[in-house]
Amino acid sequence: MGRPRWPVRAHGSPPALWTGKTDVPMSLIERSFREKIVLVGLTVPPEREEETELHLDELALLVDTAGADEAARVLQRRDHPDPATFVGKGKAQELRELSNSVDADTVVFDDELTPAQSRNLEKILGRTAIDRTAVILDIFAQNARTQEGKAQVELAQLRYRLPRLRGRGHQLSQQAGGIGTRGPGETQLEVDRRRLVRRMNRLESDLRRLTEQRRLQRKSRRRSRVASVSLVGYTNAGKSTLLNQLTDAGVLIEDRLFATLDPRTRRLELPGGEAVLMSDTVGFVRKLPHQLVQAFRSTLEVVTESHLLVHVVDSTSPDPEGQIEAVRTVLDEIGAGEVAELLAFNKGDAGPEAARLAGRHPGSVVISALTGAGIPDLLAAVGDRLRASAQVMDLVVPYDRGDVLAAVHREGEVLVESHSDGAAHLRVRVDVVAAARFAEFEAGRA
Repeated sequence: MGRPRWPVRAHGSPPALWTGKTDVPMSLIERSFREKIVLVGLTVPPEREEETELHLDELALLVDTAGADEAARVLQRRDHPDPATFVGKGKAQELRELSNSVDADTVVFDDELTPAQSRNLEKILGRTAIDRTAVILDIFAQNARTQEGKAQVELAQLRYRLPRLRGRGHQLSQQAGGIGTRGPGETQLEVDRRRLVRRMNRLESDLRRLTEQRRLQRKSRRRSRVASVSLVGYTNAGKSTLLNQLTDAGVLIEDRLFATLDPRTRRLELPGGEAVLMSDTVGFVRKLPHQLVQAFRSTLEVVTESHLLVHVVDSTSPDPEGQIEAVRTVLDEIGAGEVAELLAFNKGDAGPEAARLAGRHPGSVVISALTGAGIPDLLAAVGDRLRASAQVMDLVVPYDRGDVLAAVHREGEVLVESHSDGAAHLRVRVDVVAAARFAEFEAGRA
């Protein structure tokens, strides 16, 4: 076949960053029509074929969200991926025949392809070959709305595409250094690469500024002594629906993957009278691209600094336990693995599976974010977990340590306060970090 058809840029995705001919599209899924996609999964022991099928089912949902339709799928079992074509040259030829027979526009692989594998596959297939990472980046590009979200997605896209730039090679490169190569100047590849790196540096600078603004906001919230609770979970598990149910936040709700990228924080009163700040966060997914985790790290800091994570699980999912582990893997990666977690099995109104799952996870709750069933139990559990994680201390702080007195009032909840000659006596409720900080002033300590 002729040259592979490159999809055009999606409406709403970041604009082209440079002129000049490259083979890197700014968006990877065509929007003007529904493309036909062939999905490819590779089973490498000890993984089982059933697990690969589940991953391909999820990839089909991702492709549908991106604006394309599954035309066929192929599973292969190998001891290890082929370094040149991922699936082997013979299987790649079979994929070409299958793609021709179903008139597929693109072949999508469930695992990340190296730049060399992508190039080799496209030569054999005669059409675009992309991976799960490219599809997820494309979906994020569609859904980003805020300035920060768009910058984060664009930065992740550029980090992914930098090693995939293609040009005329080194024969005209001023950097090649060989006889006969000096003089013509840079290749278009080098020009594109330099412009791309310059754009990445600009985005990183903008994100650092936005990150500092977020940190100032969180610092102000910490001074208010209001506990923070973050809703985390697999994408499309119902986190935004739950936030709306709890706080009337008015967050966008759609039955599609990654509908919410930008965090939303709302104030919520618990049954015991305590106030908390409840935040909705971006959903996670298996094999979440490393570029996205890095680009969204500043946004995800709201998770790492939370007092409690409400882990929302879709109980109707084909593999809820696998989704729980996938979320916990990402939480570990961003440094939130040690934050206290409360499992909330959503869609309890859809059948008995939520109750069965809760039975396997003591301390969890069953809810329906849509109908509101189980919400009182959830709020009571949140309050109990927050109180259990706090520590009550009796402190004796000398008056000449005004900095410590100010910090106690700022970072803890003062339950009782009295005064004597030379010192203030306080009974306070503080978190683990503050307890360690004020330990030297604890009453009875030598």
